[in-house]
Amino acid sequence: MVTTIGIDPHKATHTAVAINGSETVLGELTIPADRYQTRKLIDWASQLDGGGRVWAVEAAGGLGHLLSQQLVASGEDVVDVPPVLASRVRLLGSGRSDKNDPNDARSVAVAALRQPGLAVVRREDHTQVLRMLAKRHLELTALRTQAACRLHAVLTQLRPGGITRRLSAIKAARMLQGMRNLDPISEQRRTMARTHLADIRRYDREIKTNKVVISKAVAASNTTVTDVYGVGPVVAAFLIGYTSNVGRFASADHYAAYNGTAPIGSPPCSNHSDASVKSSASTSRPAKNVAACEEDPGCPSDPQHTVTVCPNAASAPPR
Repeated sequence: MVTTIGIDPHKATHTAVAINGSETVLGELTIPADRYQTRKLIDWASQLDGGGRVWAVEAAGGLGHLLSQQLVASGEDVVDVPPVLASRVRLLGSGRSDKNDPNDARSVAVAALRQPGLAVVRREDHTQVLRMLAKRHLELTALRTQAACRLHAVLTQLRPGGITRRLSAIKAARMLQGMRNLDPISEQRRTMARTHLADIRRYDREIKTNKVVISKAVAASNTTVTDVYGVGPVVAAFLIGYTSNVGRFASADHYAAYNGTAPIGSPPCSNHSDASVKSSASTSRPAKNVAACEEDPGCPSDPQHTVTVCPNAASAPPR
């Protein structure tokens, strides 16, 4: 009989509880999170009764990420248990509902035993590189937007109306350089504005460098997603990096719900101007903004556009 081992991961320690097919606890172990954590867990699991074993890690993409990858690298079978599912098992169980690490680990194991279709943890591949680069691009553009907003606020205190048109580093520099006969307070404001301006220029350089790295990484992936009109290297990095293994989605509709292109209701595509499109905070909005930015040569790093997406576009997930 296969043994299911649930793991409740933490930053400093990991707690593992093994159960059999009838949910009977076979063993319990708490180990420190260190370089020997994988060896300790495997040695302990080898002493348990059972014809095989499956590791169930809570939040294998979060706190349990490193441990999950180490177990997979050691040839172990690992599944990812969402924290919400594990908490439901703990709260709805007939006993052992106290919130502690052993009970949490047991709930993770029970959830893996009873819930079919859990995501199987696989070794990281090139898609993870694209995801990290895409996330960094999003972070840099957000930081640049913050610096630009701070600069706008200071400029309005130095000149009525500030810069009325689209802010650029060149316009802001000329404006600051052209100011004369400033009092000490205004001079300090100009110094602060120049600090924000230096931040914007630094972020512009980092964004440019990041895009070069993304282009090389996308080219190395040999993807055909970039053959789609409007999909450049940055959008491709978002799509491939956050989609990862498209087989983890039960259907095209599930994938559409994940990436934010799933319509609310079922209007025809020919009349999609009135269709409501559900926006996903994690993937769809950044990808849409970046897509608009890539198509607009005047938008180097701070996309604030919206893109209309035909609902039927979600019927064919990128591969």
